[in-house]
Amino acid sequence: MSLEVANKKVVVLGLGESGRAAAELLVQKGANVIIRDNYLNERIEQLASRLGVQGVKVETKPASFTPCRFDLGVLSPGIDPSIPLVRQLHRDKTPVMAEIELAYRFSDIPVIAITGTNGKSTTTELVAAVLSAGGMRTVACGNIGMPYSDVVRSGDFYNAITLEVSSFQLEGIVEFRPRVAVYLNLTPDHLDRYKNMEEYRRAKQRVFMNQTADDFAVVNPDCELPRLNARVVTISAYRSDTQYTFRNGALYAGNEMVLEQSATQLRGPHNAENQLAALAVADLHGVPRAATVEALREYRPLAHRCEVVRELGGVVYINDSKATNIDALEKALLGQDRPVVLIAGGKDKGFDFSAVQKVVGERVKAAVLIGETQSKLVQAWGQHTSCHRAVDLCEAVQLAQQLARSGDAVLLSPGCSSYDMFKNFEHRGQLFRELVNQIA
Repeated sequence: MSLEVANKKVVVLGLGESGRAAAELLVQKGANVIIRDNYLNERIEQLASRLGVQGVKVETKPASFTPCRFDLGVLSPGIDPSIPLVRQLHRDKTPVMAEIELAYRFSDIPVIAITGTNGKSTTTELVAAVLSAGGMRTVACGNIGMPYSDVVRSGDFYNAITLEVSSFQLEGIVEFRPRVAVYLNLTPDHLDRYKNMEEYRRAKQRVFMNQTADDFAVVNPDCELPRLNARVVTISAYRSDTQYTFRNGALYAGNEMVLEQSATQLRGPHNAENQLAALAVADLHGVPRAATVEALREYRPLAHRCEVVRELGGVVYINDSKATNIDALEKALLGQDRPVVLIAGGKDKGFDFSAVQKVVGERVKAAVLIGETQSKLVQAWGQHTSCHRAVDLCEAVQLAQQLARSGDAVLLSPGCSSYDMFKNFEHRGQLFRELVNQIA
C-alpha cells in the first residue's frame, strides 16, 4: 500500500546513511521532517548541514527535543526499538516503520531480499552480478552500499532491486514483501541486542512474513524455518538432497555440473552456498547459463573478507576484519591450509567463544588478542593454544609478526564487533592493511 506523507509530521530516528536517505525521500514526497539522534560527531554535523538546506530539522540533544506528536516515525537500522524515543512514539500510537519499509511503500520494483548471519554482502553482490550479466538492470543496495531509499528517490528504472537486509531492518517492516527472499544461515550474533537466539531468529524470519504463493524463498534447509507461503528453492553445500548443491568442489543445479569453484575467486563451502544462492536466483529470472557462469567466474571478493594483503618472508597476511561473529571466524580458520597466528577480539556481543575451542586448537598456533573480549578469549582458548594480549592493533601486528614463521598465515579474523576500538570493521581492516604494508 502506498504511503501519503505530504504535509505530515515525520520523525526519523538515527542520523546515519539510512536515516539521511529516509529524510531526503520524505522531503521529496512533501513531508515535514525532524531527525533525532542522541549522538553528535563530525559525520552527523555534515549530514545535518546537508539536510538543513532541504528544510529538515536535526535535533541531537534530548533535552532540547521539540515536544510534539508525529504522524509517522521511521527507524534507522541502528536504533533499538526498546529505547525511550521509540517507546514514546508507541505510547502516542504513532505508526513506526523501518527505512526499508518506507522505501518499499514508494516503489513498485520487485525486490530480491537477501538475509542471513554471514555471507549477505557477498551474495547480494553475486546476485546483482549474475542478473546484470543476463541483461537485467539491478542495483546492490540496502545494508550494503546505497540505502534503499536513495535508490527509490533517484527514480531510476530497474528490473529488480537486489537488497541486503539485516535483522535490525526487518524488525520494522509492515508490508515489505520481496519477490524473492534468500535466507542463507543463522548463527549466534547480535546477542547484545537480542535477549536470545530465538528472538534473533524471529527477526530474521520476518523476511518471509508477507510472501505469497506467487513469490519464491531460496533457503538453506538446515535452518529452522517457519511455514512458508512462497515457493521454496533449496540450497546447501553440505547435503545432497537440495536442488542446488556443492559436490566434489563444483556447483550443481540438480544433476547439472555448472562450474568448478576453483575457476572462481571464492573458496570454501560457505562461499559455495553464496554462489549457489546466486545461481538459484539467476535461474528464477531466466538468466542464460553461460552468462551466469561468466559472472561467477569474474566476481571478485569484497574487501576485508579473507583478503590476502601480502606475503613476506614466507608468511601470508590475511585481512578478514568482516568476521564479526564466531561462525565467520570458524569458517575463516577452516579455510586456511597453513598454521595460523590469529589476531582476534573486540567488542563483546555476548558470544560463547568456547564453541570454537576445537578448531582453534587444531588450526591456531598462537592467538594475539585485542579489545574488551581479551579475558573471555583467554579463558575460552588458553588451554588450547598460546594466547598473547596486545594493547591495540599495532602491537598485535608486531606480536603476530614475531610469532609467525615461514609457511604460516597471520589472520585478522576478530570474531567480534569493532566498535570498542574502531569506527567500523572497514576501519579496522584498513588499519591492518596499512600496518602490514609498513613491515620492513
